[in-house]
Amino acid sequence: MVKKRITHSAAFKAKVALAAHRHDKTLSQLAAQFKVHPNAISRWKIQLLENIETVFKDGRSKAQHDDTLVAELYQKIGKLEVELDWLKKKSDQFD
Repeated sequence: MVKKRITHSAAFKAKVALAAHRHDKTLSQLAAQFKVHPNAISRWKIQLLENIETVFKDGRSKAQHDDTLVAELYQKIGKLEVELDWLKKKSDQFD
């Protein structure tokens, strides 16, 4: 008999990892409460602590940077199109 692997949602993992981080209960108590292996709880807790700074990261500065980069790239494309047209016109003179 093959046992089907259970996939948990990110919200569930966060809830379990926060409960583990509070240290109110032991890992075995949490494992029994949430019906999850203690090793999984430990991994989720480590992932939570490693990636916690992304929660408070300000995404606005990145969006502004992307907008300026897009504007610069469009300007470069326009310049290259003008140069290409000029080269095509000059190459027609030699043919």
